[in-house]
Amino acid sequence: MRTAPARTAPVKAALLKAASLSLAAALLAACGGSPSPRRTASGGGAAKSAAPSPSPTPEPTSCPNGGRLIKAVEIPAVHVDAVHVPGATYNGHRIPPVTIPAVDIPAQRVPAQCVEVKPAPGGCLSGMSVPRATIPGVTIPAAEIPGIDIPGLRIPAVRAEAVTVQPVIAPGVTAPEVCQSVPKNGGTAWEVTRWEQTRWEQTRWEITRWEKTRWEKCNDKGECVPRAELPRVEVPRVELPRVELPRAEIERREISSDSEMLKGEGQIAYNLKADVLFDFDSAAVKPNASAELTRIAASVRKEIPAGATIRIDGHTDAKGDPATNRRLSEQRAQAIVDWLAAKGGIERSRLRATGYGETKPAAPNTGKDGSDDPEGRAKNRRVVISAEL
Repeated sequence: MRTAPARTAPVKAALLKAASLSLAAALLAACGGSPSPRRTASGGGAAKSAAPSPSPTPEPTSCPNGGRLIKAVEIPAVHVDAVHVPGATYNGHRIPPVTIPAVDIPAQRVPAQCVEVKPAPGGCLSGMSVPRATIPGVTIPAAEIPGIDIPGLRIPAVRAEAVTVQPVIAPGVTAPEVCQSVPKNGGTAWEVTRWEQTRWEQTRWEITRWEKTRWEKCNDKGECVPRAELPRVEVPRVELPRVELPRAEIERREISSDSEMLKGEGQIAYNLKADVLFDFDSAAVKPNASAELTRIAASVRKEIPAGATIRIDGHTDAKGDPATNRRLSEQRAQAIVDWLAAKGGIERSRLRATGYGETKPAAPNTGKDGSDDPEGRAKNRRVVISAEL
């Protein structure tokens, strides 16, 4: 028939295509490669390589900014040996031996943590926090001695159900930064307190999978099914200790109209009004600021331990561009560093300048109705010299 060649043509084409694919695959394999996977009927492509697992966060061995290290809590592994129940013959029936699997619960760990301390400018109590912690949960698996059901003997299975204790969470706590308010024209800077906070102790209670026994059974022929026991498994109690953030206070101080000295929480701070030190939008120290800076430098040399690092923090009000304000505060802090090193008798290597711009106000820049507050802004334009005692 004339249609026969038309029918065989597709078959020949298919055979040629298959041969070509086989040859390509063989050549690719010889070169160390592999053919590209074909799409499935659902239209999905080749499986992608699994993304690498993220590296675990390393545990701290020390804490920055004077933070306290919270030690890790080690939870030991639990192991109970496998139980082998021998086989037996009873009334002519063979009862096979049974092995009850061992129990292996791996060791667990509550990682070490840090009491986090957020650095604060002079005249402020640092914000502190204790992170959340979790005692992981654990499960003792179920176990069973099989029952026996043969002529003349029926013993039900003996089973010890799984026992689980859920994770126990200790919520984190925070004590926020607290700063002393600065009177505009002298007078009293009232004491401020950062109140204590506690992450309370937590307990994951012990759990037990109690022992279970399949008792011995014997017939009048002296054939016995031996006693078998599921052993007791105990996971001990775990305790997460209490962690406290201590109460701290900056004392009340009587201050002059140009500067103040504050002591508290193991630090000393001198708060100087920027308007006394600099002209508007300037980082050049005014000549008539020398008397106040000389007095402050003398107090610094007397009050601060030799060799201690001295921080000079610049602050502005919120008027203007934040980036410009930060740059100005850095320049002003550096200008005081330069003055103290050149004229104040303090080693430059001990001095560290930081500019905070408008980010750490000592008073509101605006009133409650959103209107400008010139007095508040004046309190925020300041330079703070501080050190640990």
